[in-house]
Amino acid sequence: MQAGKSGGRMRSRGRSNSRSAVRRGTVGRLAPPVALVAAVVLAVGSVATVQSAAQSPGSPLAVLLGGEGTSTRTPDHNAFSHPMANLTFADRATFNIGNAVFRRAWVIAPSSTASGDGLGPLYNARACQHCHLKDGRGHPPEANFPDDTLLSMLVRLSVPGEAAGDAPLPEPVYGGQLQDLAIPGLAPEGHLWTEWTDIPVELAGGETATLRQPSYSIVDLGYGPISPDVMLSVRVAPPMIGLGLLEAIPEEAILANADPDDADGDGISGRPNWVESPSLGEVALGRFGWKANVATLIDQNSGAFNGDIGMSTALVPASFGDCTEAQAACRAAPHGAADGEVEVDTQLTNFLLFYTRTLAVPVRRDADDPEVVHGSDVFADLGCTGCHQPTFRTGADAALPALSDQEIWPYTDLLLHDMGEGLADHRPDGEATGSEWRTAPLWGIGLTEVVSGHTYFLHDGRARTLTEAVLWHGGEAQAARDGFAGLAPEDRAALLRFLESL
Repeated sequence: MQAGKSGGRMRSRGRSNSRSAVRRGTVGRLAPPVALVAAVVLAVGSVATVQSAAQSPGSPLAVLLGGEGTSTRTPDHNAFSHPMANLTFADRATFNIGNAVFRRAWVIAPSSTASGDGLGPLYNARACQHCHLKDGRGHPPEANFPDDTLLSMLVRLSVPGEAAGDAPLPEPVYGGQLQDLAIPGLAPEGHLWTEWTDIPVELAGGETATLRQPSYSIVDLGYGPISPDVMLSVRVAPPMIGLGLLEAIPEEAILANADPDDADGDGISGRPNWVESPSLGEVALGRFGWKANVATLIDQNSGAFNGDIGMSTALVPASFGDCTEAQAACRAAPHGAADGEVEVDTQLTNFLLFYTRTLAVPVRRDADDPEVVHGSDVFADLGCTGCHQPTFRTGADAALPALSDQEIWPYTDLLLHDMGEGLADHRPDGEATGSEWRTAPLWGIGLTEVVSGHTYFLHDGRARTLTEAVLWHGGEAQAARDGFAGLAPEDRAALLRFLESL
């Protein structure tokens, strides 16, 4: 796979694992009620026609980052919330029904609306959009509780050891995730407490930056002591755009870039995270989550329903959410599932799956600006494309026609990389070590402030600017980080302009 000069050299590193290709989960054509279709289609509005000729194959400054489905609508606060431009008229109706599920605020059981109850008993949010507001990036709280809450951020918990399928072993009392909200009559599990230490960094050209190092603990424990060897991993909600396209990248294309033993000697040794997939019923290539610890979007959605909202689905049928055996009152609390059923039925999960697969990637901006073009060259020259691989082509047999055979520019290899001690959470997740993270996609990163109203980056939002995000890179990215710090100010500014164009 090749990219132009500015996009960096795409090294074919050979397949590091001979596992068979992962089967893609599929969604049947949903047939919503006619009246509902008529109502939601009116909300779609017009979609600008995207001409595939606007994107030159192999160009490092491709405009249509999400292929033919790229949204060319005005890049405003709704820029992450549009359907893919190549969806059919009927598919756009399904998209809008899925959006309604995404925005739905679930309520406590029992209620007069049985199809919408079952919240909790312990939970982090009442709706998907409460964490992924405007389908965008989450952020850390501005202050500790009670002055602010996590909302678009969660805390993973585990203790040493492994559960089934090499998954993290949940903390015996508090489970695999800290829930800071609870229905009436129950106590929340606790609250995250963060303390910050400033770290000054000198840059070439007389410029300086200040990083902030977080230190995390849990306070106000609601169910007794927590294990002294508990491991925490704090994670903000990632953007929702382009997820179906990432799921549609052929497994062999991802594995071709794996180099776990650094056979080519470039200091970069990306490797896959093989994880148990409930939907596939087998070990599969992890693609989603900050540590590539989830294989498919339906796995991701079902896990979030259960862990974040406390709702049961076919794949994760526990109606008490993440409550452990030690939390007897939580498990005994009312839930919204009739005998033998779940709280979120298959039709609703399919609508949500369609929505999360088809959120469009926004069109690139300022692609022909000389400073942006120069920034692309700098990005490649520093070796950033060794992990942030610019381009892939999706498979011809993707779950939806709109996702098939698309040239996309996500700037990720979807592999794990050791990012050094500075970013380490010291919590293994599947085959990912405590210092390994999946390469985050960069498409849409330049619209973070427009969509989400902030510029917090990295897995826990510690970076307040793109400059800080780059300076936190270590491990396999240490050379690129040092090169960035040593750039002349005008070259560093150009690289940042390039990132802001994505």
